[in-house]
Amino acid sequence: MILENKLNITNQVELAKAEEKISKQKAKLLFDSGAIAKVEVGTFAGLSFIHAYLFEDIYDFAGQIRTVNISKGNFRFAPLMYLQQSLFHIDTMPQGNFDQIIEKYVEMNIAHPFREGNGRATRIWIDLILKKEIKQVVDWNLVDKEEYLSAMERSVVKDIEIKVLLKQALTNHIDDRALFMKGIDVSYYYEGYSEFRIEEL
Repeated sequence: MILENKLNITNQVELAKAEEKISKQKAKLLFDSGAIAKVEVGTFAGLSFIHAYLFEDIYDFAGQIRTVNISKGNFRFAPLMYLQQSLFHIDTMPQGNFDQIIEKYVEMNIAHPFREGNGRATRIWIDLILKKEIKQVVDWNLVDKEEYLSAMERSVVKDIEIKVLLKQALTNHIDDRALFMKGIDVSYYYEGYSEFRIEEL
């Protein structure tokens, strides 16, 4: 099923390419324009701002809470009827240290509040929390795709794996532009988008 989009694209491959290109350009602008400094850190409102910024030129639902139940593989994300409640709970979760931040990240992943683009927006969101609270960010280049995806899948039951994986990839280069841009490319690669390199757009 091809998502309805503002570009009126009806081919899945074409839509994936356009989505990658446009939203990567927006991710670059998010950093370069300084708009990233306006993001409310650690709240759904902040995540919604990031998601809207990345995807507003492609989807009407950018930044909006999804209106359907969604799943990936055998995993069903938070049911619609509990989603609002779940997001309210996540907003109130503590984020004062690394473990708390990852626990909050895992909960937001389970919520999966948007129709599409959750992972990509949420990885920017978690880095902003880490940056604010512990003055570090994840160097996503150091996080293997398969290890990351399986750790996230299992984090629903046990979050120790994702904590270990991300902890060993932490860096204190929190304002490094090149690191941010490479991180976006890796984040997209996790989701199967690797047609464009952000610095070439």
